[in-house]
Amino acid sequence: MFAQEPTESETDEIIDDLLGEDEIIDDLLESTTNFSMLYASVNYNSDTYFSGRDIGTDQFNIIPQLTYMHSKGFFASISGLYYSEFTPKWDYTSLAVGYGKSFGKDKKFRWSASYTRYFYAAEVDNPFKNGLTALVAFNNKKRNFGTLLSTTYLFGDDNSYQLASTTYGAIQLFKNKEEELKLRPQLSFLVGKQTIEQARVVNIGSSQVTRYIQNNEFGLLNTQLNIPIQYSVKSLDLELGYTLNIPSKLPGENNLSINGFFNFSMAYMFTFD
Repeated sequence: MFAQEPTESETDEIIDDLLGEDEIIDDLLESTTNFSMLYASVNYNSDTYFSGRDIGTDQFNIIPQLTYMHSKGFFASISGLYYSEFTPKWDYTSLAVGYGKSFGKDKKFRWSASYTRYFYAAEVDNPFKNGLTALVAFNNKKRNFGTLLSTTYLFGDDNSYQLASTTYGAIQLFKNKEEELKLRPQLSFLVGKQTIEQARVVNIGSSQVTRYIQNNEFGLLNTQLNIPIQYSVKSLDLELGYTLNIPSKLPGENNLSINGFFNFSMAYMFTFD
């Protein structure tokens, strides 16, 4: 089975959360003293879809990630992607480095830029080995509503690009000195270039031959609604949610259906002075 091309939602999920959606981390990163942290996480998805599309393989995937961040804005991460039914099961490892800072009144805005290198486990030709991502995030003053806008350029033997936006809210259900329970709904849109393979039957003499033509189409690929509930106790975060995919049909595609899956994640934050 061939390695799958990386997508923004798979490889940069935790970095996006850190840069735009967690008010505790935002406050720590904006502290006046030198401060660094290590954020370890693992994310489990009960089913696997690519840009919201079902490829006919029923399988779960796991994304472990380790991210280092410094209060001055530097961050680096290593992550991987495991598929239960592909061969090899460990699809690729990615290394990312970047820099980001808050700006504007009350530091409501944050920008970041990062470079990612992909290392594939399978000995196959994958056209995308590098990625450049630029991101802008906005949080309101109470840190309970915000939006992310990002663009990713993938390149190597070939090139592609993606645009993604996520709007999210945080509804606090319970909180005391050490614990917090909140609902964190997110609505995301993925726009990008996708290769569509079309079969065409042509007549050659007295025979019919099927030829496959590949077209690169650009447009809205998927709309995604994620409804997770997050429980935090001290430095530990546990999250359980359901994700709904609404894929958008591009020219040459058919039989796209709405689908969904459950996701569970666990993360722990280590802080250093």
